[in-house]
Amino acid sequence: MRAALPETGRTRGTGASPPASREPRPRVPTGPTHPLPAADPAVRGALAEAVGAVDAPDVVVAWSRRGERAVCTGGTAPPPTVPREVSRYEIGSAGKTLTGLMLAVMVGAGRVRWTTPALGLLVPESVPGPAPITLLHLVTHTSGLPRLPADLYPSALRHRATNPYAGYPTRRVLDAFARYRSRRPPGSRWRYSNLGVAVLGHALGAAEGISWEGALEQRVLAPLRRVGAANIGTAPASGADPSRGPVDAVGHGRDGLTPVPPLLMGGFPAAGAVRGDPVSLLRLMELHLRPVGAPDPVTAAALETVRVPVLRHGRHRERTHTVTWFHEEGSRGPVFFHAGATCGQQAFLGFRPGTGTAVVAVCTRRYRLGDAFPSVARGLLDTLP
Repeated sequence: MRAALPETGRTRGTGASPPASREPRPRVPTGPTHPLPAADPAVRGALAEAVGAVDAPDVVVAWSRRGERAVCTGGTAPPPTVPREVSRYEIGSAGKTLTGLMLAVMVGAGRVRWTTPALGLLVPESVPGPAPITLLHLVTHTSGLPRLPADLYPSALRHRATNPYAGYPTRRVLDAFARYRSRRPPGSRWRYSNLGVAVLGHALGAAEGISWEGALEQRVLAPLRRVGAANIGTAPASGADPSRGPVDAVGHGRDGLTPVPPLLMGGFPAAGAVRGDPVSLLRLMELHLRPVGAPDPVTAAALETVRVPVLRHGRHRERTHTVTWFHEEGSRGPVFFHAGATCGQQAFLGFRPGTGTAVVAVCTRRYRLGDAFPSVARGLLDTLP
């Protein structure tokens, strides 16, 4: 049985430089290849068309439906030494879904409640006010916190092309949370907040007596490895041999040529530090479709919980969200999805329970105006069987 969700209210380090060996890769388009081909020619064609529509050095699209999988790769650069489908990719804000899943797991395990005040976990001696910001407010972006702290911007702008978060440590994140005063009570408005999810991560880590990274490893990542999601992590990998450990894809700037360093999130890891290979991420989507395959009953219940819509927002309350996923109705049933972008990579995760379909798409070029990647990736959930 999934954990019951309370109402949310009437809502509507410094950046590292790329290694010297990472020279810009020439733009020599690589035709779509199928390291794991779909049996259905229409699916193969749709995946190849999607890969070809994205202008990025490396593109990978992975699809799954009721046990069948397919992977298609390509890009504007020559194939890298490590196959594209084997490397890990930065998934940015799409990684927030794992923080939300961890919260659901911890609620199911009795470690916290949805209504637990975040400040009480971070500062145990504190006395919550009459309308405290709870863990549910943070995960659903209804806390009232701004997208980012105001004092982050000066440093972030100086490093906006590489690592805007790296110079803003955990201490400053928690200070920003402690001093912020909203004009509206928590739960009264939806406002997307990287700061809020960062605070949530630190609060969940505090509940376990460890860091967010450690709590995520214990509660989510280690159990997921037992059921096939083997290559998802939070720290950059330095290796170049996939037989000896994770290998990370290299991101690129808006020009599609200039390499950018691995993402460092400073005090914001829960908001975007996750990276994973396409097949492991696809396995994660499959578990959302069939929680019966989860490694334990608590995780299975949490996977069901995070599919339940909990709020609406927008002028006409037309946008629906679960505690982790954007949720939209479609002709073949609801779809659940989340996108993410970093300084050199983009990602899309999504699934449609009505048809048992899951989609993962990644690329290694920073988002730019008119970028086809988001619409191409989202469109696959509508067009693929």
